[in-house]
Amino acid sequence: MPSGLQLCYADAYAQRTAATVTGVSLVDNGGAPFVALDRTVFYPGGGGQPADSGSLHRDRDGATWIVRSARKLDGEIVHDLAISGPVNVDAVPAVGDALTAEIDWSRRHLLMRTHTALHVLCGVVWRDYGAQVTGGNMEPGVGRMDFEFERMSGELVDEIERRVNTEVAAARDIRVAVLPRDVAFAIPDLIRTKINLLPPGIPEVRTIEIVGLDLQADGGTHVANTREVGRVRVTGYESKGRINKRIRIALEGA
Repeated sequence: MPSGLQLCYADAYAQRTAATVTGVSLVDNGGAPFVALDRTVFYPGGGGQPADSGSLHRDRDGATWIVRSARKLDGEIVHDLAISGPVNVDAVPAVGDALTAEIDWSRRHLLMRTHTALHVLCGVVWRDYGAQVTGGNMEPGVGRMDFEFERMSGELVDEIERRVNTEVAAARDIRVAVLPRDVAFAIPDLIRTKINLLPPGIPEVRTIEIVGLDLQADGGTHVANTREVGRVRVTGYESKGRINKRIRIALEGA
């Protein structure tokens, strides 16, 4: 199946797009049929950010399919369909069908806010405490990040929370760039994780910059300005090892 245009990496605010079905599989290893498109707004997940959910709407008759998730398969984004009952050719779109692909925007935007909040947290901890990231994960409105701290205390996380919210309130722009590999890796501290998770040999590196605070290699979706994040609360912290401490956050009103 030919690779489709993957709009999520260029425009995180694209909510829907016209598309044509380029491939269909009725049975996959995960037990769900999937559909490939020539272009899509769905994010396939990665870097701790969950994949998008949403729907596909066929132009000629208005038929609708729920997309429960999306993922990368052989470098292409495919859309896992949530279908009840027998799965056959009549239950899925056909190759050549004209569709509209649409994400669950409220969920995506909340994930964007959460992802940016975690980058603000990472930027503050790196700038002010010099601690590298050892892991992280998120769901809409909540997330956690692990750092190389030997000691953690309530006073420290309260201070981190204050500094994070100061940066959020500073209304810092977020910029996306795709750089040649040699240019990207010449940037000091581009990789903030303890282990470099970038695939070896990739010719280009996508970066996310919170202007004036943070610059990292990252493949996820983000808001355009930190003011969209809203207030961040540190909801807990815990030790995951001698020099591995976890900080949990939530967005107020999420």
